[in-house]
Amino acid sequence: KLDAFVNETFQYEKLEDIMGDRFGRYSKAIIQERAIPDIRDGLKPVQRRILFGMNQLKLTANSPYKKCARVVGDVMGKYHPHGDSSIYEALIRMSQTWKMGVTLVDVQGNNGSIDGDSAAAMRYTECRLSKNADYMLKDIEKNTVEMIDNFDGEEKEPTVLPARFPNLLVNGGMGISSGYATYIPTHNVGEVIDATIKLIDNPDMTIDELLEIMPGPDFPTGGIVQGKEGIREAFLTGSGSVVVKSRISFEDISSDQKRIVITEIPYDTIKQKTVEKIEQIRIDKKVDGIQEVRDESGRKGLRIAIDLKKGANPEATLNYLLKNTDLQVNLRYNMVAIHNMRPEKVGVIQILSAYINHQKDVVTNRTNYEHAKASHRLHIVDGLIKMVSILDEVIKTIRSSSNRADAKEKLIKNFEFTDIQADAILSMQLYRLSNTDVTQLHKEHDDLTAAILEYEKILSSEKVLLKVIKKELEEVKSKLNVERKTQVEDEVSSLQIDESELIAKEDVMVFATREGYIKRVSLKSFKAGQINGLKEHDSFIFERQVSTTDILLGFTNKGNYVYIPTFKIDEYKLKDIGTFINNLCQIDPQEKFIDFIPVEDFDKPNNILVFATKNGQIKQTLLSEFKASRITKALRAIKLSQDDALVSVDITDEPREILVATSNNDLLRMRSTDVQLYGTAAVGTKSIHLKPGDNVIAARYANLNDDGLILTNKGTIKRIKISELPLSKRARSGISQIKRIKSNPTLGVDFRIMTPNQYNEDVIMNIAYENGNDYQNTFQLKYNIADAGKDIFKDGLGLPISFTLNKPSKKDKSVSDDYLLETEQDIDLFNYDSVDEEKLKLDKKDIISELDKIL
Repeated sequence: KLDAFVNETFQYEKLEDIMGDRFGRYSKAIIQERAIPDIRDGLKPVQRRILFGMNQLKLTANSPYKKCARVVGDVMGKYHPHGDSSIYEALIRMSQTWKMGVTLVDVQGNNGSIDGDSAAAMRYTECRLSKNADYMLKDIEKNTVEMIDNFDGEEKEPTVLPARFPNLLVNGGMGISSGYATYIPTHNVGEVIDATIKLIDNPDMTIDELLEIMPGPDFPTGGIVQGKEGIREAFLTGSGSVVVKSRISFEDISSDQKRIVITEIPYDTIKQKTVEKIEQIRIDKKVDGIQEVRDESGRKGLRIAIDLKKGANPEATLNYLLKNTDLQVNLRYNMVAIHNMRPEKVGVIQILSAYINHQKDVVTNRTNYEHAKASHRLHIVDGLIKMVSILDEVIKTIRSSSNRADAKEKLIKNFEFTDIQADAILSMQLYRLSNTDVTQLHKEHDDLTAAILEYEKILSSEKVLLKVIKKELEEVKSKLNVERKTQVEDEVSSLQIDESELIAKEDVMVFATREGYIKRVSLKSFKAGQINGLKEHDSFIFERQVSTTDILLGFTNKGNYVYIPTFKIDEYKLKDIGTFINNLCQIDPQEKFIDFIPVEDFDKPNNILVFATKNGQIKQTLLSEFKASRITKALRAIKLSQDDALVSVDITDEPREILVATSNNDLLRMRSTDVQLYGTAAVGTKSIHLKPGDNVIAARYANLNDDGLILTNKGTIKRIKISELPLSKRARSGISQIKRIKSNPTLGVDFRIMTPNQYNEDVIMNIAYENGNDYQNTFQLKYNIADAGKDIFKDGLGLPISFTLNKPSKKDKSVSDDYLLETEQDIDLFNYDSVDEEKLKLDKKDIISELDKIL
């Protein structure tokens, strides 16, 4: 018995067969009965059941509202055995004006918002069918569509609604099922109906003819659609991509300040999330030009206001926002619908053709229903008219009958009335026998006869049938037609973003240290008088007021440079240390920065840089050579030999002279034309004749009126008149400026040029020591105070390393370069200082050769 039970009860099947069969049935169910809309009425089953259920409850557009909970409960109990939340969400979506091309449900209460807010609970909201939904359900009681049993067999539900307009294109649809997904945007109801009528008239209509009538999607949220080719591809195949862009305008706040105003956003985006994204971009300073973001939406419609800072570039800022927020989105058509009981990807013409075929069925079914009804009534009217002509005999027969059944039998037998006619005569009220009613019977007979002839024409002629469909479509269009809200543009506008254009021009302080820390500080924070944050054993080598639109070129001792847009430097408070420069661009850990040069315009004419190396190499390079697109890695500024290092960089737009200074405090004055122009990959040429153990500390541009300042390791600065130095040639020995003491020599560590205005305005000197900075005034520097210059040493800061001078408020007067013209007097033919101080070992045989070597 046990074996028999097991054999009868257990099935032995392969797991893959069982899983394949079950999953196949499950997939079929969710594709056909849940996620994908029907091509004929454009509705998913839950939407169809909601509309049908509300129609059965008589919740038409003219009836009072009823609680949504009642509708949800009725639909769930009779037609849709799923969760109440899914039914309620589907109901709410059909009422949202920002989601539907034409709404199908009218909800009273909170039905959500374009900000992504959810609707109030179903116990609080009320609903009824909208006037538009009347056209979806019209004539459903006339056997226009197939009715099937519901899930428990107690009710009937439609497999499709009559749908008097092509709802699939008008309201679109989206859904994800097993193996299939669909996304159909909304389109203008008037254009869709016009396209349907055109297809009825011309079944061979082309896509281009369709596009003339229906140029693209029409969203309830408006906006701008770009990409005619994408629309054409989508209409043809069911797949295609278009760009949907917000409607944007500019307003003037002041003469140099703008406001970006958004009045329409792309379809199916959440306004509040878009506003939050723009606000986050402002907070993160990804776009420095945004001052404030406000959502000013109200009764007058949607409005997002973005106030820009003074001087900000509105077009560049807008392009960045379009690219990085939902103000512009890519929308991809994927028009999958249930066609002939299976999912298919269809084009617009296929959708309209399927809809026309559906309307043929609906109108045919309705005509058959009305024809049968009219024929039935005509048969009764014929009996009543016949009865009136023999009224006395009929009355006599009825009065002589024993009961209703007897009377019916005698009427059929004596006067040849049919069973139906006899029932109608016996049910007739006596007042209907007046002359007026008899006349109406004759008129009704004529009307019914004409109607039946018309019905027979419709049923016998497809041409007449299509004419009826066209007429009804035109009637619907006259009631539902709305103006197009979405603008269609042929080409997709490209979004090319130059980040420098996004930055509002603003003056800031930038600080950079020897160790590579850099920070940007607002002028307000700088003037607050806080302590300037600095890492231990570090010092500032650059601190200057620059513009956020400027570029900083940072040069290292390895002959490399980094290209840093000022706006890329993180903003800090003055007391903060700043960020390590490797966070902006990668440099070798062994590299140390020697100087930073701010650049406003790389293409400015005559701007030249001079480079000097420790071993005496020098070159000039045009500023335009340093314009770079890569900012993540260091770039080469000068090629160095293995034991050499870059010691100084200087820039000018009026190259008159170049002064080269060495650690032995020798100065060589030469014309700038003596140094050739080279590219960034070049080594350069020899600048000065170096004595043994000496090295170059700097090469600077100067002119006749300037002074030279030598910073020494003893903490002194010596001021020198440049005009008193002899104008020499490149590769000669320099003139000693500080007396050399062998036991404790005074060595030069940096050399700078001081212009007349820098001295007259008493600008600040920033002296960088090993452990910090000190600040001195230029006006205290006098000529010949001492052999080594004025003592400016600061205890506790270690040895001095370099120094810089602030720019004067007024630019110095330009100096004519006539004085540089060569004359016999100013050419230095021989410089005895170039002779090494060592004994000459002369060979008597070759004294002339040794003398030539010395010369």
